[in-house]
Amino acid sequence: MAPLDWRHSRHWAKKPAPCGICDKPTNLRSDLGKPVHKVCAEEWIEKHSKLVKPS
Repeated sequence: MAPLDWRHSRHWAKKPAPCGICDKPTNLRSDLGKPVHKVCAEEWIEKHSKLVKPS
């Protein structure tokens, strides 16, 4: 999997919020606006993409 590209300012919020995966504070936001660390999101995608295999 290629790393997520979160260079756009929409992925940054001034106010930290708990990461949806690890609960530690983060200013980063997903494409859907949810607080999540980029590393946490990449690890989650990697883990769950292995669980769902196309038939």
